[in-house]
Amino acid sequence: MKLESVSSKLVNARMVVTSITLGVPALAGIVLVFTVSPWFWFLAGSVLLIFAWLLWLIPRQVRNIGYATEDSDFVVRRGALFRRLNVIPYGRIQFVDVSEGPLLRAFGLATLQLHTASAGTDATVPGLTVEQANVLRKRLVERGAGQLSGL
Repeated sequence: MKLESVSSKLVNARMVVTSITLGVPALAGIVLVFTVSPWFWFLAGSVLLIFAWLLWLIPRQVRNIGYATEDSDFVVRRGALFRRLNVIPYGRIQFVDVSEGPLLRAFGLATLQLHTASAGTDATVPGLTVEQANVLRKRLVERGAGQLSGL
């Protein structure tokens, strides 16, 4: 089974979200240091430490997201330390969503979400290019309809 990787642009998109989310508390901590008390360096320092850890973590997370279209199953893999492997038979696919938020659209990315009758077997593949997501959606729907008609 050869897994295909998601786009490396997903790293940049997640870094933008992380920078905005952690930049506000870090900036607030730095302002409070100069206006209230030097003890607020703990706030700014802890936020910057978390940011540094996420700079290390996010590329590894994205590198460990992969998917494969097998003969009878769709396979999604995530994680390095805590690995998760979803194997979804095509016949169980009910519908497939392709979504793009404003940030993902700016990077030319989309998220493919696959829905089945059981919520435990749903799968999400983030960070696909828009073209890749649409081709994969079409392929999954066609194979799903083919497998379903054989039941």
